[in-house]
Amino acid sequence: MLVELKVVEQRYRAVIDVLDGMSVTDVARRNGVSRQSVHAWLRRYANGGMPALADKSSKPETCPHQMAPLIEARVVALRREHPRWGPRSIGTELAREGFAPLPGRSSIYRTLVRHHLLEPTQRKRSRADYKRWERSRSMELWQMDVVGRFHLADGTEVKVVTGVDDHSRFCVCARVVARATARPVCEALQWALEAHGVPNQILTDNGKVFTARFGQGPGPVLFDRICANNGIRHLLTAPYAPTTTGKVERFHRTMRSDFLVDHDRVHHSMAALQRALDRWVDEYNTTRPHQSLGDRPPAERFALAAEHRAADLEMPPHIADEAPLGERPPGVSRWVDQRGSIGLGGVRYRVGATFAGEPVEVVVRSGLVEVLHAGVLVATHAERRRATEGTTPQRAARAGRWRPPTTGTAVTRRVDGGGTVSFAGAGYRVGRSWARQVVGVAIVAGSVQISAHGKVIRVHAIRHDRTKEHGAFATPHGRPRKDRVA
Repeated sequence: MLVELKVVEQRYRAVIDVLDGMSVTDVARRNGVSRQSVHAWLRRYANGGMPALADKSSKPETCPHQMAPLIEARVVALRREHPRWGPRSIGTELAREGFAPLPGRSSIYRTLVRHHLLEPTQRKRSRADYKRWERSRSMELWQMDVVGRFHLADGTEVKVVTGVDDHSRFCVCARVVARATARPVCEALQWALEAHGVPNQILTDNGKVFTARFGQGPGPVLFDRICANNGIRHLLTAPYAPTTTGKVERFHRTMRSDFLVDHDRVHHSMAALQRALDRWVDEYNTTRPHQSLGDRPPAERFALAAEHRAADLEMPPHIADEAPLGERPPGVSRWVDQRGSIGLGGVRYRVGATFAGEPVEVVVRSGLVEVLHAGVLVATHAERRRATEGTTPQRAARAGRWRPPTTGTAVTRRVDGGGTVSFAGAGYRVGRSWARQVVGVAIVAGSVQISAHGKVIRVHAIRHDRTKEHGAFATPHGRPRKDRVA
């Protein structure tokens, strides 16, 4: 047996010194080790002689909780059968198949790395860092969106109108359309309503097929009209906030990784692609485990939904058939508060922070609340009423009320001939009716407030360089004019 003499010889001499009568303390001090180490060398020498003084591996002879070879082989086989399954999905499948003891997720992860079936990556952020929300039961809220970059065999791009139930993650809609225009998107919505019933609310982004919130059209789009006909409250996300519809966005990621990889540029027609997508959606809803549902398929939670209403499947007339803007019934005036909302009949309606401090006109007709600013439709909502409130007749239009300006640091500026005032290097619109007049400019709660004669006339969101405000307030009456010399 080969022995490493440098280490073993030192330990052997220490053992001999103790056997010759030297104290363990002195031997330990001479060799720079602890007394416990010297006692260990004595025991090992007594049990195995000089070879026993060599270093041994710290690996235990047995490991009771080590993954059994049969389970390890099944983990490798499942990964090769389903290349996009992770450790959690594989662990769920092992539990279904009755393997015991069931390995942990980290053990499955290390097995996949050891067999070169998974590339080790840096750990993601903790789930505690994210703020999540979820409705208490199914059919309370659907999240809907449109996803693109789906291609037929000839390279033609098509879109897919998608929808998931917020509580159960059940896919309620996945319809292939040639173009994501108003009519195909609304036909997909009606298909979902006919197949699954009417939800209480639908959440979408601000796309033109979903809302006229940022459009130039005269009234609600077809999607809003269908929601109003079925008593659905249509919710909109804030601009540039895709995380609000995070569940349907996450569904898009799953659909791309599990379905599109094998079906992109494969099918020669939209009908063939739709049939393949329907098969995948059925597997997603009924078979595939979902991590946020305790590794249960979405259909199990969606089946617990209460009995829902039948849908009104009559397609409303096209929005172009509606009366033009000038024929709207008279509305009521409201001031938009600092949060960007207005009150009507004891209910708050969202308009947008951009219009904070601005007067708007509110028109209620056909179950919709339309908010207009300077004659342009800026927001549309389904009419909501309090539970104890009956049918309330619409109030007649009344003149807007002026409000006094907010007290604080302000400067005076003269409006130019085009109706614009300059402040901190940026121009703010006041109106041609105020041309050549002196107005007051102040910074109030993140906005620029313009007032005249003790009344607020305009409020704008700040768009100037905030570092230049010191110079602007240093000249409260503006730069003095230079007299021309003849």
